[in-house]
Amino acid sequence: MVAANELLTNAVRHGGGQGHVALWQEDGFVVCEVSDHGDGLPEPRPTPPPRPATDQTGGWGLWLAGELTDELHLTTGAAGTTVRISSRTS
Repeated sequence: MVAANELLTNAVRHGGGQGHVALWQEDGFVVCEVSDHGDGLPEPRPTPPPRPATDQTGGWGLWLAGELTDELHLTTGAAGTTVRISSRTS
């Protein structure tokens, strides 16, 4: 839930104030996909996202989502950003 909350917060804050979320179960994983229609993220975007500096007040969302889940996939561009996270259910 924390990972999904971080992605939703990012979509609202950085994606133009709106976002879309989908949740489903697939092949032993629970999957959450969050997308927005913002301007996208700056490139290059390393995967997994790097840990922010400890004195940094923002920029923790993607890193936390990656740390708290088994998989994180990020697609970004001028039309927006989509992040899919998944965690094993067993």
